[in-house]
Amino acid sequence: MMNTHKFFVEKLRFHLKEKDKLVFVGWFFDGKTGNHELEACLDDQKLSMELIIHRGAEVRQKYLGCTNEIKEEVVGIVTLPDNWREGERFSLESIEGEKRERACEMKRRRLLRMEEEISYYIEGCSKEGEEIKISGWCIADGEVKITLTDSGGRQLPQKTTHFYRKDILAIFPECSKELKPGFQVQAQVRDTKGLFLELTNAKTSVRIPLKKWNEGAWWQFVTEKTGHAVGYLERNGVSATAHKIGSKLGIRSSFSYEKWRKKHGVSKKELDQQRASNLEYRPLFSVIVPVYQTNPTYLKAMIQSVLTQTYGHLQLCLAVADSKELLPFILDCQKEDERVVVCVLEENQGISANTNAALRLAEGDFIVLADHDDVMAPNALYEFASALNRDPSVEVLYSDEDKISMDGKHYFEPHFKPDFNVDLLCSVNYICHLFAVKKEVVKMAGEFDPQYDGAQDLDFILRCTEVGSHICHIPKVLYHWRCHINSTASNPASKEYAFEAGRTAIEAHYQRCGIPARVEKTSFFGMYRTKYEWEREPLVSIIIPNKDHIEDLRKCIQSIDKQSGYPNVEILIVENNSVEAETFVYYDQLKEQHENLRVLSYEGGFNYSKINNFGVSKSRGEYLLLLNNDTEMIGGDCIRELLGYCMREDVGIVGAKLLYEDETIQHAGVVLGFGGTAGHTFLGKSRYDTGYFGRILCAQDYSAVTAAAMMTKRSVFEQVGGLTEELAVAFNDVDYCLKVRSLGKLVVYNPYAELYHYESKSRGYEDSPEKVERFHGEVENLLSRWSRIIEETDPYYNPNLTLDNSDFSLCK
Repeated sequence: MMNTHKFFVEKLRFHLKEKDKLVFVGWFFDGKTGNHELEACLDDQKLSMELIIHRGAEVRQKYLGCTNEIKEEVVGIVTLPDNWREGERFSLESIEGEKRERACEMKRRRLLRMEEEISYYIEGCSKEGEEIKISGWCIADGEVKITLTDSGGRQLPQKTTHFYRKDILAIFPECSKELKPGFQVQAQVRDTKGLFLELTNAKTSVRIPLKKWNEGAWWQFVTEKTGHAVGYLERNGVSATAHKIGSKLGIRSSFSYEKWRKKHGVSKKELDQQRASNLEYRPLFSVIVPVYQTNPTYLKAMIQSVLTQTYGHLQLCLAVADSKELLPFILDCQKEDERVVVCVLEENQGISANTNAALRLAEGDFIVLADHDDVMAPNALYEFASALNRDPSVEVLYSDEDKISMDGKHYFEPHFKPDFNVDLLCSVNYICHLFAVKKEVVKMAGEFDPQYDGAQDLDFILRCTEVGSHICHIPKVLYHWRCHINSTASNPASKEYAFEAGRTAIEAHYQRCGIPARVEKTSFFGMYRTKYEWEREPLVSIIIPNKDHIEDLRKCIQSIDKQSGYPNVEILIVENNSVEAETFVYYDQLKEQHENLRVLSYEGGFNYSKINNFGVSKSRGEYLLLLNNDTEMIGGDCIRELLGYCMREDVGIVGAKLLYEDETIQHAGVVLGFGGTAGHTFLGKSRYDTGYFGRILCAQDYSAVTAAAMMTKRSVFEQVGGLTEELAVAFNDVDYCLKVRSLGKLVVYNPYAELYHYESKSRGYEDSPEKVERFHGEVENLLSRWSRIIEETDPYYNPNLTLDNSDFSLCK
């Protein structure tokens, strides 16, 4: 197995300006530079070296698809001695303590060959009809001439465009920031056989054979994408070369939760350090547990898990009902450890009343909920205490959790949760365990209510989070939920009554908050749907930018016409430079058929933000629905579904579930950090997939939603200045959502507002130099505005989940 501290060299080259220097680019397998050192040598002579560390969103975006999640990139500049040509071998090693690992090795003859090389990368070669496009980048000492030739060396007519590439210039720090290393070559050819791309400067040249990667020339793709595999193998060894091939081809090895626990679980050393630590603030935690007909083995495991916590300032409050055979053992525990307090009930009074009996024993600053047959992680209360030391204003805490097998040997189904998400909580009790709340908050919220037995925790959590405004989520697995056939953990149908209790508990929450809503059970146990019952029906202005494509627009308008559930709308089509006569004929037909429809003319070039801002300025609605012309509403209640959430005072934006034509998901919310910036969740999953712990199906809060179908309040839109017009095409919706969130408003995803989005799944990446340059500029613009927020873990995601995939899989 490869050591985790091994350094992976992505690129090694000579400095373009100073020929006595080598430059390498790479990263550590564990993603951390702070714990490691790098040492460069020529034979036995240690060389001086400068390291530049790149971090954050742009690094993650660059290495998207690699088998490791790369968060830090290392650029090293090594100074060679004057007589380096007399040396036999250059080497680079990573050092951690006494361990040394070879990262790269190069013999003199290879260094001499590399001295005059041109650095380049061919990223794409495609052919449509008789037009071929080759894209990539190249950098060398001096200007590089790019020519397309045939097998006889004859130059072919071509158009070459150069463009800025911030990602490439980041690893060539000696270059001018005005340099344009990106290129695209276009030419008219009948066949790609015998074609070559030649890169030439004053000192050397390279001749690259071309094939169409989009028509099955897979090994050509492998050779180019792995970057001269033979030379790489010579320098770095077999394991690193295999890793590079896997990284470039996007081959990801399986990563089980068992492996994750071994890598990320708390160590014995850390547990010992916690026991010896001296926190300034030492709150008393009262763990309350109702005991009723518990399996003795499970009860013993639960009690032991509490009493052996690394943070020992605790109470274990047990309310024992109808468990005479367990009572001697429980009383012995009380005698052996004064932290155990016991209340013996004459009869079973139900889960809420029994829990209240345990609650009345509590003397602690915080109340902690636990079940009689589950297990707390040994560091659970220490993590809670540490969080309270970091922020003493916290009133409510909860953690991630997983499940444990009946024999206590296997852990599975980890639930890595978002930070507090009120709309997800009203869809499913995602908080569950481990949950702690300040005793003063409990006094205001009230004890457990027997009318919600079966869902008493959900009711209690809702009331506590209504009262306690400072809520802290600790993204660590601190609770192990024992899974057996009679538990809702594995067989929800065994406690169907609990789900009816949950439904009424959520309705009671809405009543306390003054929100007119009813709650329905869904076909999935434990998941609920909220339907709002507002008395008003305010005007909704639907803004639809359009340029030709009247068949798409026809579907869009017809689907709006079918929205019988909400009649009070106006439709504004913002016409943007259409050229087909049929488009204007169709506009006239629409205006004749719809009294509530207007066609506005926007004559500037395409700028999504400006077009929508213009449309909004001409609209009259209290609520705005930004809608792409290639969308089609499904069902007759889409507008009312969006409006229901948007009319809440605490909500600023509501987004919909968008589907491709083949019934797969195009949008189910947006997570910051996906792809290095922001991306859609569950992309490509089936429309009928439940997603990670049901999150495709649940209404919930997200950091952002797409503007392809986005409802927002006019007052909020105007308060933040509308869409940012510097973001003409990409990320204007993410930017708008972040502006609205900065006002303290929520962004909600409602899966019951469904639309088809006929945007092509296979349209590919931006395929022209102008589009690439514009896209990179908009990435830079977004990051300049929101880099701190994007660099942090998205509060509606979880740091234990990957940013490299949209399916909420584990982060390695």
